[in-house]
Order: sequence, then structure tokens, then C-alpha cells
Amino acid sequence: MNCFPDPDKHYYMFHKPFGCVTAHRDDLFPVVMDYFSELHNDRLSPVGRLDRETEGLLIVTDDGKWNQYMTNPEFHVPKTYEFAALGTLDVRKLQRLAEGVLLTGSNIPTKGADVTVTDTCVLSDILPLLHPDMQKKLAHNLPSHPVVMGTVTISEGRKRQIRRMLKVVGCCVIRLKRVSMGDIVLDDTLNPGDYREFVPEPTIEK
Repeated sequence: MNCFPDPDKHYYMFHKPFGCVTAHRDDLFPVVMDYFSELHNDRLSPVGRLDRETEGLLIVTDDGKWNQYMTNPEFHVPKTYEFAALGTLDVRKLQRLAEGVLLTGSNIPTKGADVTVTDTCVLSDILPLLHPDMQKKLAHNLPSHPVVMGTVTISEGRKRQIRRMLKVVGCCVIRLKRVSMGDIVLDDTLNPGDYREFVPEPTIEK
């Protein structure tokens, strides 16, 4: 399937902040679409979802065909995240993730994930950098608990997939930020809650 941006449609790169829900409305939490109310465009919708505790790149558009392409698992659009997790990732665990793992409640293994470890530390080093809600959640953990940081790329979109995959190998995600979808990379000048309009590149299947 070839997918070209529509010149009559709008595409927004949004830096989703921690704590808001990817929805048009919610009874408990602020929602992503609140940030776009000033545009008065009821046709806008998020492209896929990020859970409440995940931040980073979220695209919002009124182009339904392009939205479908980007979220359809058949087209395997890769998505890359930065993560920090309680625990460790050794060669054996990384190999398991690369081969795909069986998530709790599923009888079909995930597709392999490309995981790179970029750093390690202990919880006391990273705790001050986390959202206050996460700091409260982690208050009962030992300050010396090991933490692993890295990047992970997946081409599926199962619910809370990265958190669940890392849990299978004994890691608990404490920070997750999406930094790219396909060839679209989060603009690092966008602060959480900010967005800007952009024009995606055409996608041509070979």
C-alpha cells in the first residue's frame, strides 16, 4: 500500500506528557485532545495510543487513511522508545526479546524487539528525574535497586507491549518515551504538551 499525505489534511507532531490519556474524553484524567481544542477541528484523532504513563511522540491528524496505514499491524511501522526499568538485561534476556516472547494472557509470541542497553544505574540516581507520580509508586523500593536504560524498537502495537515484554524478562518499566514512528522523529525542541504541524513523507511500498 502506498500512502501519501493529503494536502487538504492536517498532521500534528505532539509531545505527549506523562499523565494524560490518549482519548477524546475521560472521567478521571486529562486527555490528549484537550491540547488541540483551540484548533476547533472535531475530525482530529490520535494515531495509535500511548498509555497514561508513557510520554513522547504522538501524531494527531484528520487524515483517516494515513492514520489507518500508520496503525495497521500489516504494514509493520517501526516504533522506537527510550526506557528505564528496574532490573537488569543480560545477553540471554536480550536474545529472548530479540526472538519474541509470550506475553501473559496471549498464546501468540510477540515479534522480535530490537533492544539496546545504553546505561545502568541504581534507583536513587534516577528517581529525582521521574514524574512525581512515579516517585510515589517507587517509594518502597530500595535506593540501591539496579536500573537499566536503553532503546527498544517494535513493529507491533499490542496493549502496553513494551512494559509487558520487559516484565517477562524480569524488568519493570519506570519511564517510557516514544521517540519515533517510522521515519518521523520527535522534535526535541517540543516540550511536553507542545505540538507543531508537519507534512509526513510519502510512503511507497516496494
